[in-house]
Amino acid sequence: MTDILWSPSDARVESSALRGFLDWLQEREGRGFPDHDALWEWSVADIDRFWTAVVEYYRVELSTPWTQVRTADPMPHTRWFTGARLNWARHALRHGADDAAALVCLQEGGGPAREITWGELRGSVAAAAAWLRRAGVRPGDRVAAYLPDTEHAVIGVLATAAVGAVWACCSPDFGADGTIGRLAQLEPTVLVAADGYHWNGREIDRSDVVAQLRANLPTVRHVVHVPYLSDRPAPDGSTPWAELLAEPAPLEFAQVEFSHPLWVLFTSGTTGLPKGLVHGHGGITLEGLRWAGLYCGLREGERMFAFTSTGWALWNMQLGALTRGATIVLYEGSPGHPAGAVFEVAARTRTDLLLLGAAVVTATASTGVSPRSEHDLGRLRHVMVSGSALPSAGYHWILEHVGPHVRIDSTSGGTDISGAFVGGNEYAPVRVGRIGGRLAGVDCASWDEDGRPVVGTVGDLVLTQPLPSMPVYLWNDPDAVRYTESYFDTWPGVWRHGDWVTFHPEGDVSIHGRSDSTLNRHGVRLGSSDFYDVLETLPEIAETLVVGVEEPDDGYWLGLFVVPAEGHVLDDALRATVVDTLRSRLTPRHVPDEIIEAPGVPHTLSGKRLEVPIKKLLAGRPLEKAANIASVDDPDTLRWYAGFARRRARRTG
Repeated sequence: MTDILWSPSDARVESSALRGFLDWLQEREGRGFPDHDALWEWSVADIDRFWTAVVEYYRVELSTPWTQVRTADPMPHTRWFTGARLNWARHALRHGADDAAALVCLQEGGGPAREITWGELRGSVAAAAAWLRRAGVRPGDRVAAYLPDTEHAVIGVLATAAVGAVWACCSPDFGADGTIGRLAQLEPTVLVAADGYHWNGREIDRSDVVAQLRANLPTVRHVVHVPYLSDRPAPDGSTPWAELLAEPAPLEFAQVEFSHPLWVLFTSGTTGLPKGLVHGHGGITLEGLRWAGLYCGLREGERMFAFTSTGWALWNMQLGALTRGATIVLYEGSPGHPAGAVFEVAARTRTDLLLLGAAVVTATASTGVSPRSEHDLGRLRHVMVSGSALPSAGYHWILEHVGPHVRIDSTSGGTDISGAFVGGNEYAPVRVGRIGGRLAGVDCASWDEDGRPVVGTVGDLVLTQPLPSMPVYLWNDPDAVRYTESYFDTWPGVWRHGDWVTFHPEGDVSIHGRSDSTLNRHGVRLGSSDFYDVLETLPEIAETLVVGVEEPDDGYWLGLFVVPAEGHVLDDALRATVVDTLRSRLTPRHVPDEIIEAPGVPHTLSGKRLEVPIKKLLAGRPLEKAANIASVDDPDTLRWYAGFARRRARRTG
């Protein structure tokens, strides 16, 4: 068993928002709920009653009642709270005193924060929604956006939802092709676009990309110009952002069916067109309340800071904080300019809960910065880490350099549900390299190849009962063909998520990486994240990528690509260090067949390593069929891998 790194105090548990829910639930159910384990067991034994408890406890406002909690249809056709009508934006804006801060907006460089009160936010959303209605936007129409992590995106999604229209946003670090490949599928009628963004001390002008979007989105009738980098006049034929907010209007919310589309989130799209995952008003309302209320533990007046971009599902997830009356801190820019910038922002904004990617923790640790020695982080009680598994060294670094009082919560879920499957809770101890456990209402397990549950060994992450926040459908997939192929082909009626996972006997969880990129060396499964965890703590290494390729006659090639840190090269000494590290900290099976120096590691635009496309290249697939270049952060590096694959094929052929 992995040693416990941190445990909650009795006082912390008893004063938590989770304990408050359990106390209420004990009265409602007439039985004890001593801890989160008891909650989880009950929640999956009677999943309908659990979700109705969420509706009751958080006083979800339904303009018409439901006729059925859940239909009997198997996934992906299950529908929740049929007959009920509501509006997600109403729940996001119903708390918060008019003069209290709803949004705190900052950009890199340390300039002054822009505070937007709840009263101002409600007024801006009302005005923008009225403008959309005057522009002819009706329920079900699509509003597309090309915006950084600023108040414009928050106002835009809330106004769109208030109208009953469908929101989709791409981050301006996406290029023209990647953005068009996503947004053109939706045939939007309105485009809201900023002129650029900030990154590493530079202003990145995106006026040229916006012009290409206008030329290649023929259904767009109205373009709204957000002058973020400069106050230059709006381009011809566009409406300045200020005009959206200029005319006061009453705050009105279209009452839509529970499963009415709210927004479309896109998968990474490493091959082919990115899939558009359509989430509904009701499912996202319940997911946001459950996650922000029970697991973030947010209360009115507290502050959440998620370092994210509008192209990552974490941006949408953070909006759940608004449903609890909590303040959202928005930061636009690089997390490392200057080093440790994320933690400086957390201290300056008096953040209670910080969410960030594991890569940000690793990158900050490598700079030698110690945030707690430079900033007052005493108010920070909770650090949530997502995007990829937090390396073991990251757990120790947070406790030492951020604060020993901080609860570390590694969590995993995804764009697929705009939420989380597994994570920590106020009762769960923190063990290095492990996630606290399953979240209430999530009936997930690890299955072996024969569909049998396994504990203590690696298996496929599956969900055997539906969640309200699962996609209502995939865009342009009327018969659910792509939806079924994506999640239900292996076991009909059972969601196969595509992650390798271990559920430990203690109840906590380890995620080992994507199952479609898992290394299966002579029948032994190896998780790629295990390699990254141990190797990227070495000061000589900047990043790594491991890929396994099946070869003729039952052969298998395990290749490790190493990007040396600045000032280092992949020489015989470093190769020996890599081998010794893998052999001693993992197993001899983890020692690769070949260690190759690479110029970099390509990622999706949301930051995930391109393991599967590179595996396809090494298996002989041409670049244009292995990856969607428009969805890659560094196409030239990906082309290097394509060249390596061709050279290796000639060498081994």
